[in-house]
Amino acid sequence: MNSDKILKGLERAPTRALMQGAGMPRSEFGKPIIGVASSFTDLIAGHVSMRDLERYIEKGVHAGGGYPMIFGIPGVCDGVAMGHEGMRYSLPSRELIADMVETVSKAHALDGLVLLTNCDKITPGMLMAAARLDIPAIVVTAGPMLSGKLKGRRLSFVRDTFEAMAKRAAGEITEEELTNCEDEACPGCGSCQGLYTANTMACLTEALGMSLTGCGTALAVSARKRHIAFASGKRVVELVKQGVTPRKIMTPGAFDNAIKVDLALGGSSNTVLHLCAIAREAGYELELERFDELSRVTPQICSMRPAGEYFMEDLDIAGGIAAVMSRFAEGLYEGPAVSGNSVKAAAMSVAWLDEEVIRTVGDPVRKEGGIAILRGNLAGDGAVVKQSGVSEKMMKFTGKAVCFDSEESAMAAIMTGKVVAGDFVVIRYEGPRGGPGMREMLAPTSALMGRGLGDCVALVTDGRFSGGTRGPCIGHVSPEAAAGGVIALVKDGDIIELDIPARRLSLLVDEAELEKRRAVWVAPTPAKLTGWLSRYARLVTSANTGAVLEG
Repeated sequence: MNSDKILKGLERAPTRALMQGAGMPRSEFGKPIIGVASSFTDLIAGHVSMRDLERYIEKGVHAGGGYPMIFGIPGVCDGVAMGHEGMRYSLPSRELIADMVETVSKAHALDGLVLLTNCDKITPGMLMAAARLDIPAIVVTAGPMLSGKLKGRRLSFVRDTFEAMAKRAAGEITEEELTNCEDEACPGCGSCQGLYTANTMACLTEALGMSLTGCGTALAVSARKRHIAFASGKRVVELVKQGVTPRKIMTPGAFDNAIKVDLALGGSSNTVLHLCAIAREAGYELELERFDELSRVTPQICSMRPAGEYFMEDLDIAGGIAAVMSRFAEGLYEGPAVSGNSVKAAAMSVAWLDEEVIRTVGDPVRKEGGIAILRGNLAGDGAVVKQSGVSEKMMKFTGKAVCFDSEESAMAAIMTGKVVAGDFVVIRYEGPRGGPGMREMLAPTSALMGRGLGDCVALVTDGRFSGGTRGPCIGHVSPEAAAGGVIALVKDGDIIELDIPARRLSLLVDEAELEKRRAVWVAPTPAKLTGWLSRYARLVTSANTGAVLEG
């Protein structure tokens, strides 16, 4: 075993002494040492229940014949970091998380891993580490939050509180109504209740085959989540004994399965970044075109919040991810999964599902999948739109550019009524390098929806969007403005044309004029950066490659 490096042989006497000092009895030497990478923190609602799940994972590892060792991994709550400089640290934290899991696992020669995670960048960071290390690993996502309740209606944190903020600014609701929403939107632990990035990634982790069946949707407050935690701890010991490693599971076919589930659910556009980054760690390049190829033939069959009205609790009761996959089970890749059975086998075994929540491919919510990849002179290397959140009216739109060089300036203009019907909002210098950190634009997009502009204003950015975003919002524009992309050359009053069915995003300015602008364009002097962000800005790659770091 891997842990033989630290426990066997005369020269390892000091290590054996230290391990006993850490509490490991000599009688347990020789058993697989399982690292439990826990992102527990009091700072994130989606993670506060993890102390309990750690116990059940430990019990499972012991029951399976291994020895568990918990170590801590930090996390950032995107909802708390939103709208201030803290959001610059969210996407970069994904790389730190992967590096930390790698560091602890290598330094202590762990035999296997249980990756206890839940929120936006933490789950992909854990998966990146699993693929990089390629030691037996299993993921436990801590589960979604119950919906809030207010005067007979259900609330989801992202849609209801962020859009209520704009409604209050516009005088459409009272201060008391806003406060009531704040008080009731988050009734307890768990990841935000709709199909935002955290829950989308949890679902895709199950679809990849890296967590047990049911883990993606089982609620944080449920006994079933504890059962899954226990079973995962027990199962990882078997994975060690059988030599089943993440790269045997996370193959190109497995990524196709995950993309299909994302498209069928209408999930977060952030998954494009994350799946590309995870695939790269697994040893191959996942191209943007693959998302679009599969989107053309994979209908959206679920209507989840933020664009729809169903919550994660509804999807769980309706049958979960196995039930979603059962709708197109014949076309699934049949490869190994951490459960010991393929995800295709799990899908084929589904005996019942709720057809209102999980529709058939013959009667879909939309004929295409939830994500589309756009090209054109404004996005030569691609851009991403969550078409599941776009109304039919706005699938094609031509508007007048209104340009902002930061999220803050755009937000101020929207909240004070300076953005009007017919505008095409451009937010630039918010890309991976230019931000740095590729901040999420949830506040501006929610403000547009809250002010009733969702069907008459579009937004494009080299930044990205929360899974809570809905409306005609195009992100991940590559090349980004800081790299001299065409988005840097747009001027107020220019006409931008969006055609999602044709996958086109075009700036209607002729090439000769763009060349003139390019000749005089000077990249703005970046703000003086210190610490980790200064290194990140130097090393990060474009969004179309997953915004990973060059070594």
